[in-house]
Amino acid sequence: MEHEDHQDAVATKFLELSAQRMRRSSADIAHCCAQLTEAQLWHRAGDYENSVANLLLHLEGNMRQWILHGVAGEPDVRERDAEFTLTPTTAGAEALARLQATLEASCAAILATPPERLLEIIDPQPTGRSRYPTVLEAILQVVSHLREHTGQIILLTKQHTARDLDLSMPRKR
Repeated sequence: MEHEDHQDAVATKFLELSAQRMRRSSADIAHCCAQLTEAQLWHRAGDYENSVANLLLHLEGNMRQWILHGVAGEPDVRERDAEFTLTPTTAGAEALARLQATLEASCAAILATPPERLLEIIDPQPTGRSRYPTVLEAILQVVSHLREHTGQIILLTKQHTARDLDLSMPRKR
């Protein structure tokens, strides 16, 4: 029984840290978006790149599919190709608001996940390359994917604004 309690505590901590990390990424993304104009949000140097707005749409779709569909059982409504549109389809503020709402719903779903479900096999992305992950793997994938693209948004914001964003500890200069 003691071993089971320890496993549940570890699982619960993983779920809490996952939601915490996602919320930190959301705060960093919001900080970046607040620095950018609408034109900068949709700017890309070429068709081969993603704009900040594309990344907002992409992250929202990915979280919705992997967490809200895959873990929480909601319908899969993702239209992945639309996330990478070359022409603006949504105001940057709306894309950010949708991302933040989906992120909060995803955090709630993660925090509501019973520890015993973490090893359950799911299929959140039937047309993708990562078939049949566990719930734990799906959560880790989303947290990692979110952080990866948060880093891209931070870099693009620095390039557009030509300044440091002081997102962590301010540096001595």
